[in-house]
Amino acid sequence: MTSSVTENKSRWIYIPLGLIIFMCMGTIYSWSIFRKPIETAFNIGATESGLPYMIFLVFYALGMPFAGNYMDKYGPRVMTIAGGLLISVGWFLSGFTSSITILTITYGVIGGTGVGIAYGAPMAVAAKWFPDKEGLAVGLTLGGFGLSPFLTAPAASWLIRHFGAFSTFKVLGVLFAVIITLLALPLKFPESKKSISKKKNKAKSKLNIGPKKMLKSRSFYALWTTFVIGTIIGLMAIAISGPVAEEIINLDSATASIYVSLFAIFNGIGRPIFGALTDKFKPKITAVISFLMIILASILMIINNSANPVLYFIAFVIFWLNLGGWLAIAPAATSYFFGKENYSRNYGYLFTAYGVGAVIGNIFSGQIRDILGSYKYVFYPTLIIAVIGIIIAVFFLNKDKKKIAEIN
Repeated sequence: MTSSVTENKSRWIYIPLGLIIFMCMGTIYSWSIFRKPIETAFNIGATESGLPYMIFLVFYALGMPFAGNYMDKYGPRVMTIAGGLLISVGWFLSGFTSSITILTITYGVIGGTGVGIAYGAPMAVAAKWFPDKEGLAVGLTLGGFGLSPFLTAPAASWLIRHFGAFSTFKVLGVLFAVIITLLALPLKFPESKKSISKKKNKAKSKLNIGPKKMLKSRSFYALWTTFVIGTIIGLMAIAISGPVAEEIINLDSATASIYVSLFAIFNGIGRPIFGALTDKFKPKITAVISFLMIILASILMIINNSANPVLYFIAFVIFWLNLGGWLAIAPAATSYFFGKENYSRNYGYLFTAYGVGAVIGNIFSGQIRDILGSYKYVFYPTLIIAVIGIIIAVFFLNKDKKKIAEIN
């Protein structure tokens, strides 16, 4: 009894450990701070300056199913350290690049793969230690990823102003190697035979759907598609937050970086909020709430013809909040639809939606800016696809009863 109580209390240490690790990995969300210096250094446009960000997110997503297959074999400590070292190498090498192509390889391919390998480990640790409040625990842990720009955006902006973008890459690369490695050392899964709490058995699902059967399930494709939509809108908004502030709202770069850091707070708190909502109301209702909020944010930017910074702030708070929300809805929904047994592998496959959303969102926003001359036209399509998301959620985001029946 005493051992169970002690274990129940000590499990809370994994939340702050994972949160800080995710804060390091979430520096990708500060990319908008790097875009202008990169465009100036390489004499390129908005579409090209978005390539490292886009490729980073693609390889981040591709690394997830790969890492999920090895999570149980090597454990969360090894996976986090391996991924963390790859992240630091990617950032550090980016400081020596001389073209957007090389930067895309170092930052995008190497750094993105590192995040893909490390990402699932702290999240799986939280999920397995908190079977009684999984959505909330995962949301709190993932909050570090969303909160990251709150610290890294102003810090990176200061470093860039004083030392340049490429020196900033080197500094951050070294810091990530040290921080992620040290914080990964205590990470471990609970021993399967031990009970974490009396609620564990009640919370334990009878579902045990593996990747093969999941990929034949209608629920998977409904969840995957809605996740793509949420990701397209959220990542597109994050990538253009700084440029929109400067070009449309007429804010200076320093003020824009402050806004981005404030938005990060809402990206971070969106994860536990939407994780808890998913625990309470299930994925369908939570998804509809998210898309309704996105529609509101899109309308606020469409009617913002006077470059009102208040409307801009409210709209982008909602966009960032909902990206954070989808990164909590998706893992909680994976467990809800397909069970906990194959959670790491299943979520790895679902997370490919994030990569697809990153490509579409980044190319789309960059093309609109380059062709039409302004980011203000981005918010019409965000409204339309959010409506599509509501339709898919209402009619298709349900448990696949046929697959459950086959297993049981």
